[in-house]
Formats: sequence, structure tokens, C-alpha cells
Amino acid sequence: MTERIEVPRTIPAPAADIFAVLCDPQGHVAIDATGMLQDADGGPVRAVGDSFVVHMDREALNDFPLGRYDVTVQISEFVQDQLIAWTILGQIKPQIGHVYGYRLEPADEGTLVTSFYDWSDIDQHWRDADIFPVVSEGALRATLGILDRTVRRG
Repeated sequence: MTERIEVPRTIPAPAADIFAVLCDPQGHVAIDATGMLQDADGGPVRAVGDSFVVHMDREALNDFPLGRYDVTVQISEFVQDQLIAWTILGQIKPQIGHVYGYRLEPADEGTLVTSFYDWSDIDQHWRDADIFPVVSEGALRATLGILDRTVRRG
């Protein structure tokens, strides 16, 4: 069984335009296909270690009765216009340890954007809970569609 999902999509836009959305906390909210991300606080990220707060609503997934809560998105990988990845820091202990991100590569008709979700290094407590993946391949694919639309609209 895989512990990582990767979904590619070519977006007809420069990598810099796409990456700007991915670095902006409000961009994360704007492109979220799950409905969980409600709002965010903080400025655009520019390096590994940067972070921002996201206000979540788990009732959008209707899988666990967590209601509304906040998480901190902490950047774990950052290469300008090429790669951004982050882990989620929450109030639950132990921290989960799953990673989300995007890889951007030149393509004939724009930029090949690969969304990924990796839970291979999650804490054993959460592995035993058997709740992964939290976000489906379909949700990652839909988020890429929303990212495409968002970038085209400016």
C-alpha cells in the first residue's frame, strides 16, 4: 500500500505566478477543494521554517467531530518557483507528521504542477489509528483544477 499520493496537472501559466499563490496563506484557502480551510493569518512564506496559521473546519469532511480549530502550516522544503512542502502543527499530541506540497517543472504549454501528500513518516500513534489518507487523490486533483482557475483569474 502506498503512503504517498502524487497528482500532476499542466497549468498554462508561468511557474512564478503559480508559486505566488502557493506561498500566500490566502492562496491555500482559495484553492482548497476539501472545504476544510476557512481562513488564514500570516504573510507569504519565503523560506524553510516560515509558517502561517490556518483556521480549519473539519465538519467539511464529516469524518471526525473536530469542528473548528487552528493549525500552523510550517514550511519544510522551499525552492523558489520549483518546490514548496509543509507539515501541519496542531494542538494534538503527538504531532502527526504528514507532508503536503507542490513540485513545479517547465512544460511545453506552461508549468507541470504535481501536488503531493505523504504520510510515510507519521507518528506510530496515528498510523495505528488507521485514518490515512485524510485527503483523497480526488481532492488533490480538484485542488489543482482550482489552482489553474485561480492563476488564470489573477
